[in-house]
Amino acid sequence: MAAEGIEAGRRAGPREGPGEGAGVRAIPVQRRGERGVPWIGQLFEYAKDPVALYRRSWERYGPVAPFHVLGKDSALLLGPDAIGEALLNKDKAFANEPAWAQLVGPFFHRGLMLIDFDEHLAHRRIMQQAFTRERLAAYTRRLHPAIERGMASWEADGAFPSYWKLKQLTLDIAADLFMGGAKDTGQAEMDRVNKAFVACVQAAAGVVRADVPFTRWGRAYRGRKVLEEFLRHYLPTRRRERTDDIFSVLCHIETEDGERFTDDDVVNHMIFLMMAAHDTSTVTTSTILQHLGQHPDWQARCRAQALALGPAPSMAELEGLEAIDLVMREALRLQAPVPTLVRYAVRDTTVQGVRIPAGTDVLLGIQFTHFMEEYWTDPTAFDPDRFGPERREDRSHRYAWEPFGGGVHKCIGMYFAGLEIKAIMHRLLREYRWTVDPAYVPPIDYHSLPFPKDGRPVDLVGL
Repeated sequence: MAAEGIEAGRRAGPREGPGEGAGVRAIPVQRRGERGVPWIGQLFEYAKDPVALYRRSWERYGPVAPFHVLGKDSALLLGPDAIGEALLNKDKAFANEPAWAQLVGPFFHRGLMLIDFDEHLAHRRIMQQAFTRERLAAYTRRLHPAIERGMASWEADGAFPSYWKLKQLTLDIAADLFMGGAKDTGQAEMDRVNKAFVACVQAAAGVVRADVPFTRWGRAYRGRKVLEEFLRHYLPTRRRERTDDIFSVLCHIETEDGERFTDDDVVNHMIFLMMAAHDTSTVTTSTILQHLGQHPDWQARCRAQALALGPAPSMAELEGLEAIDLVMREALRLQAPVPTLVRYAVRDTTVQGVRIPAGTDVLLGIQFTHFMEEYWTDPTAFDPDRFGPERREDRSHRYAWEPFGGGVHKCIGMYFAGLEIKAIMHRLLREYRWTVDPAYVPPIDYHSLPFPKDGRPVDLVGL
C-alpha cells in the first residue's frame, strides 16, 4: 500500500518546476472534487474522521499530499519518514508560531509551543529547571492528595461520564500542582477558569478568525482575558514566596547564567502549561478507562499491580507500574491527544523529494502513522503488549510512535503527564472496577483536541 501511495503521488504531481533540482517534485495538485466545501475546504472531512481522510490522501498521493482548508492550499505530511524530516527540521525551515498562531495564537500567545529557534531554546532551557527529576518527585507527592480530594465526590454510576469527570479532576489537580491549591478561589471561579480553557482550545476550529461575538474566536478572546486576570491576581504572591507548585517554580527558576522569566513570560507559559496538563491528560486517561472496561483481563492485571503498592506511591513506584505503562502507551497510540501537528515553512525546503515552498502551511498527520500496517501488527486492535520488551513495535521506526511530538518541540511535560495519568489510574484501580460494552466506539469530535461527544460513559462500581 505504501509503495502504491508514493507512486500515485508521483503520477499526480507535476515534475520539476522553476528553481527545483533534478528529481525534486512539486506538491501534487488535488484532483477535481477533493478540495471540499468552497473556502472551508476539507475541514469538515477532517473533523469527521482525520485518519480516514489521511489514509485516502496517502493512497492517492503518498507521503506529501495536498490539503485545502480555509481558502489556503497546504501540504500534508504522512508516514514516519516525512513527519520525521519535519520534526528533525535540520535546515530550520519549519516554524511553529506562524502555524499555531492561525489556530490558537491569540489565546496561547508566547507559550512554549508558539515560539521558535533561538528564543524557544532559551525559554526551554529555563523551563527545564521546572521539570528536573527532583521537582517531578515533589510534584508526585502532591498528586495523591489532590487526586483523593478530586475523587471524593465521585459516585458509582451505571453511566459514569468518564471524560467530563476526569476533565474536572485534572483541572483540580492542575489548580493544586500549578497554583498551590489557589486556596482563596472557590469552585465557581475554577469552573469559570475551566470554561475559559475550553473556549481557548476550541478556537482551533473557528471559521471566523476575529474577535466577533458568538463565534469560537470571540469566546476564546474572552476566555484568554479570564485566564490572564486569574493568574495575574496570584503573581505577586508567587514572586514573594517560594513553594513547590509550578507557578512559584516558574517565578523563581533561573539558569546558571542567571536567565529568568519575566512576569509576562510566567503568565504566558502558565496558561499554555495548564491547558496542556489537563486537556491532554484527560483525553488519555478516559481512553484508558474505555479500553480497560472493554478488556477485563488487562484491568485485572493493572489492578493487581496497583494493589501491590500503598495509597500514595512514590515517583519510582509509579514508574514501575509496568502494566499501566503499557496500557498508557497503547492508549496514546490509539488516540493521540494532538492527532495533527502544524508547521509553517519559513524558507524553501524539500521533504521526501517534494519541494515545500516558503510560506506553505504544513500539517503532520501523527495519528495516521499510529495505524499504519507497515509498522504495527493489527493496528486497530487494543494490544498493549506490542510495547513490551519482547516486541517493541514502537521501535519499528524512529518516528512510528510520536504522541508527544518530536525534535526540539517535543512535549517538555511528557514525564509529568505520565506520572499524573499513572497516579490517577492507581487510585481508580484500587477503588473501582468498571465495564464498557465491547462494541462501544466513542463519537469523537475532532474540531479541536479530540473529545468524546457522549462523555465516554463507563459502568462504574465501587470495590
